[in-house]
Amino acid sequence: MAETTTITVRIPSAVRDKLDRLAEVTKRSRSYVAADALAEYADSELRIVEGVMRGLEDAEAGRVTPHEEAMAQLRQRVTKAAAKTKKRSA
Repeated sequence: MAETTTITVRIPSAVRDKLDRLAEVTKRSRSYVAADALAEYADSELRIVEGVMRGLEDAEAGRVTPHEEAMAQLRQRVTKAAAKTKKRSA
């Protein structure tokens, strides 16, 4: 079993009520539902923050694509996808 710890968090009563309803419907405890929600949130936010940090490191190291070049690549892909879609519908 994974190691656990206890934290105290103040939440609005309406959020507590939602956690209670969800716990009842899923036959889980409020604690389980809250811990699962926090884990999902932390994973999601860390992916975003770490991605931004990698992007900043790339920019500082000069690993960037100029805007016009990036836009030209995107336009080329959109044109190619549109042609493929048009071909399928013909």
